[in-house]
Amino acid sequence: MTDGKGGLYEDKGVDEVLRKYDKESNTRILKGMSCEIVRYLAIIWSLFQLYTAIFGILPSQLQRSIHIGFALVLVFLMYPMKKSLYKLKIPKYDVVLSLIGAGIGAYWVINYSEILYRAGEPTAPDLIAGALAILVLIEGARRVSGLPIISIAVVFLLYCYFGPYIPGLFAHRGFSIERIIAHMYLTTEGIIGLPTGVSATFVFLFILFGAFLEKTGVGEFFIDLANAIAGKAMAGPAKVAVFTSGLQGTVSGSSVANTVTTGSFTIPMMKRLGYKPEFAGGVEAAASTGGQLMPPIMGAAAFLMAEFIEVPYITIVKAATLPAILYFTGVFMGVHLEGKKQGLRGLPPEEIPKLKKVLKERGHLILPILAIVYMLVSGTTPTKAAAGGIAAAIIVSFFRKDTRITWKGFLEALEKGAKTAVALAVIAATAGIIVGVVTLTGLGLKMANGLVELAGGVILITMFLTMLASLFLGMGTPTTANYIITSTIASPALVKLGVPVLAAHFFVFYFGIIADLTPPVCVAAFAASGIAKGDPIKTGLNATKLAIAAWIIPYMFVYSPSMLMINTTGFDVVLIFITSILGMAAIAAGIHGYLFTEASWMERAVFIVAGLLMIHPHILTDIIGIPFLCGMFYLQWRKSKKNALPKDRMVKA
Repeated sequence: MTDGKGGLYEDKGVDEVLRKYDKESNTRILKGMSCEIVRYLAIIWSLFQLYTAIFGILPSQLQRSIHIGFALVLVFLMYPMKKSLYKLKIPKYDVVLSLIGAGIGAYWVINYSEILYRAGEPTAPDLIAGALAILVLIEGARRVSGLPIISIAVVFLLYCYFGPYIPGLFAHRGFSIERIIAHMYLTTEGIIGLPTGVSATFVFLFILFGAFLEKTGVGEFFIDLANAIAGKAMAGPAKVAVFTSGLQGTVSGSSVANTVTTGSFTIPMMKRLGYKPEFAGGVEAAASTGGQLMPPIMGAAAFLMAEFIEVPYITIVKAATLPAILYFTGVFMGVHLEGKKQGLRGLPPEEIPKLKKVLKERGHLILPILAIVYMLVSGTTPTKAAAGGIAAAIIVSFFRKDTRITWKGFLEALEKGAKTAVALAVIAATAGIIVGVVTLTGLGLKMANGLVELAGGVILITMFLTMLASLFLGMGTPTTANYIITSTIASPALVKLGVPVLAAHFFVFYFGIIADLTPPVCVAAFAASGIAKGDPIKTGLNATKLAIAAWIIPYMFVYSPSMLMINTTGFDVVLIFITSILGMAAIAAGIHGYLFTEASWMERAVFIVAGLLMIHPHILTDIIGIPFLCGMFYLQWRKSKKNALPKDRMVKA
């Protein structure tokens, strides 16, 4: 794999980029006995999750406490106290913390009946175990995610205690330390609350599904498929990045990991053919971040959304489909128009695989994803669907020898799935503390009232403030934690103003995700710039420009929930789809200043206005927007003909 300058871009370089920009990847390099212990613990955890998925989930408190116990054991064995210590062996203090983590999970298992019997009357051992759980969990979250999320959790805990001393709207009666600890550890509204419940069921299994699918070589299949479809087109390598990252995103829930994984191939390929580093990195960051928006699997936050608003996961998938298509249409059109504008070429014919050959050799690898879609549509629970997807991945891997999952590969997939889930489990449990404070103090309602009052009851201003909150939180917290916080304290403000619950949650979901692209702290763009060797801020700006749809669509589906297939018909969906695609093409032309030729500032403004009118799912705006769009199309075509060189001059040139 080349780096764009003729050299090799080694896996070591990819690991270094991940360590720098993705805290969840900053694990120890273990050898010998320590490595084996961690390996077998991870495998046992995965087997436990598979067993409960197949034969029945345990009572929620037991399922979640065992899940957290495994996560806390592994987090202190895998993640060092400081980034610089990742090459050192596991110190004794981390062994002690790991054992405490095991005890925190085991305490619930051993005392399950007694804890339920004495509900509301915690004993001294209960409170000691709860206090240790909070402290150890916060340290684990710091290691996997950094200071922002634990700072928020600590501030929320302090708010819970110091409520009587807070003036104004956010004051409350306050709670004792004992009550706070008991609520956080001994109820299902804190550490072992809903976020942990989702992590312990759906999310872990879908992560495991991704690990098994990866073992079949599906990543190479996605790259070859994208190359075969789009490689020779104008700006072909950039389009390959869009296709590959969108497909990879269906089995990956991390913007940064997706960026680095696919970017290690696509970014050097783009640079080698003359693409600027900042543009190449921006394309990859925008496409990889959009992977969390792409059904059927999406990111962990989508599963949380289904649980929070109490709808089947397939409802989330259906609602997400059109916005995701529009997002990738915007990125694809941006890449295409920028390629035309800059004269960027496609891949040489000899580097483009034959589509028929790609499908013949690896086309069967798409079957597990189709199996999951079928099971979800037919009403199967996400847990059973994920387990079925894992079984399908193993079965289809035997269709060809070079995709077969061996016994060694089976164990490696179990190991990788569990190790990947560690950070998410710890983050989800930490976010559970925040949710616990909200339920205990009524902060969600207070925040909703405060936002509505600050915005003067104007829905547009409320949306804007909610967007800022999501982007601000996204600068330092993972998407999952960001969504949990904003859906708990910000989305109620939108609901209070009459926005459908699903639309309100999708609004904060979208802006929590694109925070990974938005300067000044745009971790996905920073990771892409690390591979491309470009300027991080310029890379972020390019990514933001390409991902413009993600800034527009959330406002649209708040004003017109039919875009999320809420209270709409099949005809309406088709009409919305066609007009919205045309609208995204118009906006891309306006943003990039090019359709058939260079566009003036006035033309760009008209393109954007026409695009917004077309995207807005209403017949009146479509009727107004279509003439504008047709007029601009004709104007650009005439202008391109007028600017074209005569044939004799072209020959001389």
